[in-house]
Amino acid sequence: MYPYDIVAGLDLYGIMLCIAILAALLIFRLGADRVKLKTGLLNFTIFTGCIAIVCGYFSAVLFQAFYNIQKYGEFRLDTQTGATFYGGLIGGALVFLLIYFGVGFFRFRKDKEHIRHFWQISDIASASIAAAHGFGRIGCLMAGCCHGAVTDRWYGIYMVSEKAKVIPVQLYEAIFLFLLAAWFLYRVWKGKGYHLCLYMVLYGVWRFLIEYARDDYRGTTFVPFLTPSQLTAVLMIVGGIALFAVRRIYRRRTEKTHE
Repeated sequence: MYPYDIVAGLDLYGIMLCIAILAALLIFRLGADRVKLKTGLLNFTIFTGCIAIVCGYFSAVLFQAFYNIQKYGEFRLDTQTGATFYGGLIGGALVFLLIYFGVGFFRFRKDKEHIRHFWQISDIASASIAAAHGFGRIGCLMAGCCHGAVTDRWYGIYMVSEKAKVIPVQLYEAIFLFLLAAWFLYRVWKGKGYHLCLYMVLYGVWRFLIEYARDDYRGTTFVPFLTPSQLTAVLMIVGGIALFAVRRIYRRRTEKTHE
């Protein structure tokens, strides 16, 4: 909608990414205070999360560069490469887990506090991720990327990049993600969990369906009727269900230990 520089070389996309990071950190801090996470573990988790965010961004650009091979016929990394959410999520999550459990093994060797509170942290982090992603999608709306099909219906929004009205799937996804984040935060306040599993399944289903309204270049996969994002969404749903089963087993074993 407005892919122009606003201040200090930043456009609305860049500004929204900054807001996304701040929102994620704020929500995590609120959730951590609610569950009374100890200061040492809180600081370690936030530090780890910040590193994961930086690495996740580079991962998002790298994934997009591989997507672009099909479109441009070459691998290139520059200011026009773009970024893909799934790439950022996968790369950021892997870096977070490696540091959290790797460095955490030595940092919390005595009481294994990072292991005991991992699921609790994942519940809060899910709200942070959903909110940050929502602001990121607002950024996509402003930049004119990740748009839907051209339409002349009332709900269409004019995109400078396309010089036409398109279905604002970025806006729909932002609303969905904000609602999801609010629901997760409410559940944290009520002492409920399984948010990471819910996020993976619910967002996976949403992303799979919303892809049918997308009309920008999506790439191809070895499954002819699925885009890369849809195939990843299916894997995300399966992973969420598997994670739910793992968490249930862990919870039962923990309860037996304390009997």
